[in-house]
Amino acid sequence: MTTLVNWRWDIFCAVIDNFGDIGICWRLSRQLATEHTIAVKLWVDDLASFAKICPQLDTNLAVQQLAGVTICLWSTTTDWQKNAVADVVIEALACTIPMPYQQLMAAQSVKPLWLNLEYLSAESWVEGCHALPSPQPHLALDKYFYFPGFTSATGGLLQEQGLRQLAEQFIANADLQHKFWCELGITNSINYQQKISLFAYDHPKIDSLLQYWQHSDRSILCLVPEGVLAQQLLSLYPALAASGDITLGALRLKVLPFMAQDNYDKLLWACDVNFVRGEDSIIRAHWAAKPFIWQIYRQAEQAHLDKLKAFMQRYCEKMSENMAEIVQEFWLAWNTTADLADSWQVFSALLPQIAEHNLKWHTELTLNGDLASNLVHFAEKKFIIRHNFS
Repeated sequence: MTTLVNWRWDIFCAVIDNFGDIGICWRLSRQLATEHTIAVKLWVDDLASFAKICPQLDTNLAVQQLAGVTICLWSTTTDWQKNAVADVVIEALACTIPMPYQQLMAAQSVKPLWLNLEYLSAESWVEGCHALPSPQPHLALDKYFYFPGFTSATGGLLQEQGLRQLAEQFIANADLQHKFWCELGITNSINYQQKISLFAYDHPKIDSLLQYWQHSDRSILCLVPEGVLAQQLLSLYPALAASGDITLGALRLKVLPFMAQDNYDKLLWACDVNFVRGEDSIIRAHWAAKPFIWQIYRQAEQAHLDKLKAFMQRYCEKMSENMAEIVQEFWLAWNTTADLADSWQVFSALLPQIAEHNLKWHTELTLNGDLASNLVHFAEKKFIIRHNFS
């Protein structure tokens, strides 16, 4: 008799841009392998981008094993006939599984469970669509929509076992933090009264915020991970291009190279405020439970603002009316073309209360279970139904 732990899972990931897609898929794959002892094969179409967040990856190998996961290069020349179809197949984040593989799935006597892992959204319609089947018109297969989310009526968020304990241990240990900062080339971290991680897309008014920080009455260390915003800052401040590290009044700006995911988690834990973008980093900001600001992935015709407002409504629901208004004003400024200095001044005055709120928010989200475990439980139920077990 086959049991779930004997099953193979194939996860397909197309690295579109900005690394959030491969970030999600890599975390999910590792968690399924390590916490649920599932044989996971991660199909990725761009190993070079993947390697930026996973330095151990060998971009010259079409097949390799890391952290208990088999990583395979997915290309136009892949011979799918030589690859056995998995029992659970995940089509992640709007990618499309190659048609030859779909045809192999349809040809199986016992059809695999096909899951469309969707993008994260707080919009109300998600709950009604979560876990629904979608019959495929061209093949004798059903594909199930699976939505990460912020309520128990969704799949929850990725969160590894013991993550909160690791965060608490790191935050409580000054020596661990000092060692981490030194590894980033910052030997005097204790001298800065406020530490900010600034991972973002470009912003037309970013200089207004940086000017405000330069004239702050407290010393600020701002860490800018490599990416679109870092490139914008290099253009704004030519001196930054020379060393990637400049001091402007009360503000020290430092550009960081891409780092492994575990180190990025530490960056969020070590900072007082975290600007995050896209999907993977916002989820990690939730678990860091520090004040954060989300720059949602931009879409045509400002469609992303509807998604942002849906999240803000849920996130701010238990805040006071005044606090919710202030938080939403700065978040909207950060996601549009508005000037940033004035709204930051008001927002930053509430950072202690926001930090307190985020600890409660963290607890609420944890009650929904974690995405990997919820996926496994969903697959177990479908397995039982298909095989008529009681």
